[in-house]
Amino acid sequence: MKEQLTVLLQQALDTLIAQGVLPADTRPQIQIDRSRDKRHGDLACNIALALAKAAKRKPRELAELICDALPADPLVTRTEIAGPGFINFFLSADSNQAVIRRILEQGRTFGTSTTGAGRKVQVEFVSANPTGPLHVGHGRGAAVGDSLCRLLAATGWHVASEFYYNDAGAQIDNLALSVQARCRNVSPDDPEWPQDGYRGDYIRDLAQAYLRGDTVDAEDRHVTGSGRADDLDDIRQFAVAYLRREQDLDLKAFAVHFDEYFLESSLYRQGAVEATVERLIGNGHCYERDGALWLRTTDFGDDKDRVMRKREGGYTYFLPDVAYHLNKWQRGFERVINEQGADHHSTVTRVRAGLQALDQGIPEGWPEYVLHQMVTVMRDGAEVKLSKRAGSYLTLRELIDEVGRDATRFFLVARAANSQLTFDIDLALSQSNDNPVYYIQYAHARSCSVMRKLEEQGWQWQPQSALQHLDQLQEEHEKSLLRQLDRYPEVVENAALHSEPHTLANYLRDLAGDFHTWYNAHKMLVEEEAVRDARVALSQAVGQVIANGLDLLGVSAPEVM
Repeated sequence: MKEQLTVLLQQALDTLIAQGVLPADTRPQIQIDRSRDKRHGDLACNIALALAKAAKRKPRELAELICDALPADPLVTRTEIAGPGFINFFLSADSNQAVIRRILEQGRTFGTSTTGAGRKVQVEFVSANPTGPLHVGHGRGAAVGDSLCRLLAATGWHVASEFYYNDAGAQIDNLALSVQARCRNVSPDDPEWPQDGYRGDYIRDLAQAYLRGDTVDAEDRHVTGSGRADDLDDIRQFAVAYLRREQDLDLKAFAVHFDEYFLESSLYRQGAVEATVERLIGNGHCYERDGALWLRTTDFGDDKDRVMRKREGGYTYFLPDVAYHLNKWQRGFERVINEQGADHHSTVTRVRAGLQALDQGIPEGWPEYVLHQMVTVMRDGAEVKLSKRAGSYLTLRELIDEVGRDATRFFLVARAANSQLTFDIDLALSQSNDNPVYYIQYAHARSCSVMRKLEEQGWQWQPQSALQHLDQLQEEHEKSLLRQLDRYPEVVENAALHSEPHTLANYLRDLAGDFHTWYNAHKMLVEEEAVRDARVALSQAVGQVIANGLDLLGVSAPEVM
């Protein structure tokens, strides 16, 4: 209806332009919002306030002219001018009921759009160092990032998902030293254990695999352990491949797929880091002080200048980040969204500053960031922190094994990323209305059960025939459901636009609540065929939207529970 009203309003404005009421170059952005109070109509528009100055008229006067110029439409019963000049639209019952027709005709594509028009967007998420199993925080990033990819694809964007491996630097050195210590039978409580070594049992398993001469098949490499405890470089190569494979298995269990795995080491190998430094120096944004090379990031909004090359040699971590994002820009991504932990907050300004200093035409504010807060896992009222396998954190795989993939994904995406999240294992396992994923999936299963019960009664139901009886949906619960269904495409579009998949999760919870309320209050399979057909159609429409929405969150929609 928003799209239809936009067309009607544009036609009205064209009429006023032809009449000389508005300037010929009037090309406004028409914004239509849902009314909070149904007494003020179903939808409202502030176009008269926005154009009053151009028309040299009072907003209410212009609103009256716009309403007079609106083409007649059977789905609009009347308009009303409110306040300083808002135009309120009152819609017919048919306008709400029409959503069922659209849902049943479009099926799995209902809610999709062409907003992105095939433009290129890249979403980088998880990007864990290959130094251990994925933890629950990585899982939150995976749930949010993968849902963003699905939402963007549903709104017409050409989406590329990417995992950035930090396979160079001190952390990888610490990993190799830890595995080497295990190969030499040095345990974490031994004084000879590396100061910053990794202590989880997975290091012991990794060392044993290396000593056995196992072959690791990772995403882009095949590495066989030589078993030589003194060959630190060989250990490093084997350890990175081994843990990359482990992380791949974690992601597979979470139903997350990446189009591209990008290695930090490739930036050094291909000379991209050095080329970036040379370009920054050539642009006059660098200086030397205290033996270090600095970038004048304060010229681009940073609170202080940043070291690029340390006094003792080697680059700080933000420099390869700049080189990496230049690579993204050169690959032609109009939008880049980085989904990362909140500990990356300090890198946002400096990476953007570095990109601006390159003078490559990269827009300010590129890339975009979605930073998620920490996750606290609770069981029996107490926080769950430790994992024997990982040593210091609960792994994502352990959580999936305990509560299932659906509950894990939904819980991790159901709150705004910038809010801290408490994951209650007991709640995730419960089959109650308090468990949101169970509550939503049960609504879908109930919708499916209606068709089974219909067949058991020996009644026939044909969608095209049922659509002729939608005027039977007159109960307030039914009208509420119709309004909720009509909101779904807008919810999907806004969730994609603002990188907020949690809003879709909240919508599904509300839709399921309205459905359960209606289902419990009204008998669906009544003797009167017209009423029965209409209610079954509404039930099927709800089930379809729930299935579509859950799929965008990577959650299944079971038919039986």
